[in-house]
Amino acid sequence: MLIDSHAHLDDKQFDVDRGEVIARAFSSGVKKIINIGAGLGSSGRSVELAKEHENVWAVVGYHPEYFMKHGAWNEEHRRDLEKLACEEKVVGVGEIGLEYHSHNGSAVSKDQKKFQKEGLIFQLELAKKLKNPVVIHCRGERAEIGKNYRETSSAYEDVFEIIQKFSSLNFVFHSFGGRLEFAEKVLRKNNILFSFAGNITYGKPKSETLEVIRKIPLERIMLDSDCPYLSPVPMRGERNEPSYVKYVAEKIGEIKGIGVEEVARVTTKNTENFFNI
Repeated sequence: MLIDSHAHLDDKQFDVDRGEVIARAFSSGVKKIINIGAGLGSSGRSVELAKEHENVWAVVGYHPEYFMKHGAWNEEHRRDLEKLACEEKVVGVGEIGLEYHSHNGSAVSKDQKKFQKEGLIFQLELAKKLKNPVVIHCRGERAEIGKNYRETSSAYEDVFEIIQKFSSLNFVFHSFGGRLEFAEKVLRKNNILFSFAGNITYGKPKSETLEVIRKIPLERIMLDSDCPYLSPVPMRGERNEPSYVKYVAEKIGEIKGIGVEEVARVTTKNTENFFNI
């Protein structure tokens, strides 16, 4: 049995067949789903979805893009998030973090980065108060290296510097895309896990992402669909859904040279322990 540790089933792409998608996941070997908020609206929808389905739980938080769009806190938004975080079946705070990649081609300003950090710290304080684990979103600037584009490490290093001040919390780097050197540093901390999504099925045999997965012990890994995004091969180009997380499990098994049953067993245990479900 598998667990999808990071889904966005509240997304409008599922408005027509959300119930069918959830049923399909449970009938195809997924036993539990964690639905992740990325703002006030999606966090609220995640809570409602969790209340409606026995084996669905919610994580609530403000994605760093909130802080890219706003120059200051909306105090009502802050209070609403605190209220949502106390709702039934909320098992974590997220996805929160730092986003240094601009989608419109313009550079992320120093003020935007500063506000993102302030928002991250506020939400970490909330997680500490509630004793909830934290789902981290992190993306660096794009840098051209040879013929390939890779993320720079600045966002990861900034996140790492901040979360080290919250040693009582447990963290997962969602859909991890950081460098091997950074992963090795994170592995020295026992309270940080990594999740991987369908984009690992795109990697070439000698890509750094696959080397990262080889390096990270299975006991530090969770499975992540990030649906409706990052559909794995052979579903790439289609809308993603939790039932496809099996392809992520198969790829991790292939990379590590172990059976998918072992991947499922260990990652399921990791996820249940992390979210206390």
